[in-house]
Amino acid sequence: MVRSSLNQSAVTQYIVYICGFLLFWEWLRPLESITDTGNLVLFVLYAAFCFFISMLKVNWWLSVPLKLSGIVILIDGLFLTEPIFSSAWFHLWFLHLQFNLEMIVNRQWVDMTPLFRSLLFLLLLWTMSYLLYYWFVVAKRIFLFVLLTFIYITVLDTFTTYQADVAIVRTFIVSLVAMGISSFSREMDRESINYENTKNTITRIVPILVLIACLTIIGIILPKHEPKWADPVPYLTSTAEYAGVGGNGGDTVVQKAGYGENDSRLGGSFIQDYTPVFRAAVQESHYWRIETKDRYSGKGWESSEELNYQEQPAGEISLHLFQDTVDTTEKIAMVSFEADAHISKLVYPYGIQTVSSNYRVQYLLDQETEAIVGEGPEEEVLLNSYQLRYNYPSFSINQLMESGDNDPSDIQEKYLQLPENLPKRVGDLAERVVADDETRYDKVTTIEQYFNRNGFVYQTDEVSVPDQQEDYVDQFLFETKVGYCDNFSTSMVVMLRTLGIPARWVKGFTSGEMLVGEDKPGGVPSDMEVYEISNSNAHSWVEVYFPDVGWVPFEPTQGFSNPVDFYQEQDQTEETETESVAEQDEEEENEEDFAGNFQDFPEDFEQELAGNSGAKNYDTSRNWIVIISGVVVLILASLSLYLTRYRFMSLMMIRKYKNKNGVVAAQKEYHYLLKLLDHKGYKREKGQTLREYARFVDRELQTTDMSRFTYFYERMIYRNEQDSSQNKQITELWENLIRQSLS
Repeated sequence: MVRSSLNQSAVTQYIVYICGFLLFWEWLRPLESITDTGNLVLFVLYAAFCFFISMLKVNWWLSVPLKLSGIVILIDGLFLTEPIFSSAWFHLWFLHLQFNLEMIVNRQWVDMTPLFRSLLFLLLLWTMSYLLYYWFVVAKRIFLFVLLTFIYITVLDTFTTYQADVAIVRTFIVSLVAMGISSFSREMDRESINYENTKNTITRIVPILVLIACLTIIGIILPKHEPKWADPVPYLTSTAEYAGVGGNGGDTVVQKAGYGENDSRLGGSFIQDYTPVFRAAVQESHYWRIETKDRYSGKGWESSEELNYQEQPAGEISLHLFQDTVDTTEKIAMVSFEADAHISKLVYPYGIQTVSSNYRVQYLLDQETEAIVGEGPEEEVLLNSYQLRYNYPSFSINQLMESGDNDPSDIQEKYLQLPENLPKRVGDLAERVVADDETRYDKVTTIEQYFNRNGFVYQTDEVSVPDQQEDYVDQFLFETKVGYCDNFSTSMVVMLRTLGIPARWVKGFTSGEMLVGEDKPGGVPSDMEVYEISNSNAHSWVEVYFPDVGWVPFEPTQGFSNPVDFYQEQDQTEETETESVAEQDEEEENEEDFAGNFQDFPEDFEQELAGNSGAKNYDTSRNWIVIISGVVVLILASLSLYLTRYRFMSLMMIRKYKNKNGVVAAQKEYHYLLKLLDHKGYKREKGQTLREYARFVDRELQTTDMSRFTYFYERMIYRNEQDSSQNKQITELWENLIRQSLS
């Protein structure tokens, strides 16, 4: 059967093309771990949508608008705050295109906005869907792309933190399926074997799938030898400065100091980088917090929850690290980032209350990681500068010592997590260290001081990376005793968790270097200093949970001091209370001076500190349901169009050949009619002549139009009879048959 042949041929094409999409997906998976690409799921969904459109062979005049609509929906949902298709919405598009085209002309690639980079990425996905359709279905040249996929995955596995163990297996299976079925289809075509003679195409494919399954199982269960070649990363990092980019094995891996997003694999040496990141005007030096991570994997830190940023109205940050019973001092600060700094999250002090900026920025907070981001139409200046008001804490030692161990269940569940394969000697060591302590505070401070008097060394070079079977903390505590902040802070958190004390890992920056003399900007109030924070100030430390107090920071790293104040309570006299009131009045006066006199740091600083009355708060909450619904609607619309495609195609054909005559036009009209009739179930049997088939169609449609149309068609084709009086009649018969078939 012709219809059956076409269907079986299409099945093999669909399988091969789906394999092409799965291989392309392997190219996208590493982006989440080795780059700052976010919302990867949405990009994968768009790629799947483009592949689906190409697989349906939708005409360009329909596929192009569909794919463009998908891009518009995604970009609007991710970046734009104005109502879609409004004048302000088009104006934002114009501003982004104008700015980014200027950056391209000036070759300032890193300054392109996230919106434009995402737009280019989506266009790339669109292009790849078309190219892979051509390679896999039309040209049937699969091997080159398969080879490039293996090279891509293995290179990333070797030189980055991406773990490709499972990816290699997936790629192996998908590649064999694609190449096996493609070869089968190619041999069928080469030998001119009709699909209807193969009984069932799917049955013929089953042996290929069984063979692939057997090869996969054998490959998994066979014993694995150790690598025969040495890891090339240490060699490269030892011969090329700044060559290292993280690692997945070996004794040392060299990387550049600075704040990074991926902490899933810690360890390795780094080179100090004193490039300035931001400046801060503060009344007192302190650490700058960015985010926390709660899940220790044995190799590094990850977040157990997906990011869920919530809007913070009017810049009032709803982040409560400690209870109201903790003594605080109200302070104010200004942060100004360097033009080439690329940090997507805010740096902020403990006790943050509000953040504001003269730019139209909406601030959002993720309660799980406690990271804050800014969003708005001017992405290129979102984090250039902002003002902070905060209540900086001072913790009472008496209160901490009296704190019990009745931790909330959600705190215990999340912040006592440890990997199942953590060596037992880590917990045994922690028990021995705190054997003489009774209170939680005493145990925490004992662990904090443990690293200062037991042979541990702070250094940034020749720092080991644990092997696949080694635990990061276990290696540091018992094998090397050499490392930097990540080693010390992670070890303290893990040791505390083995004791049943909730603790978590925090990252950000230390206070930096105070600017004096000519380096200090003018117009700074006398009670404030300006600090310059560089990449070398990137740091990690520890926070411990105390019931009725909250999260308290501790500093286990050698050479660093705790970022907050601790005090021993004592009876206060009336005189000290009076002094406290006087100091508060003085701070309020200084605050007023700060708002009016800070003229030279940075530009428009005076205006920014004066207030935010002219700035608008934009609702930037992301309605993911709308985005996903849009993609689903597009897919359903595409499916609906595919099912009714012959109606649209018929209208186009009738319009196209309405006034066309001649042999060529007649051939195309007749062949299209045969295709339409076959689609509608009027199958032409093998060996059946056109006249026999025409009589069959007439019986089914209860007409004589097909026989008449076939008569005129044969005379025109075989006798070259072209009577102008018959052309109109032929066209009418053809149109009638199309309408009857579709009815």
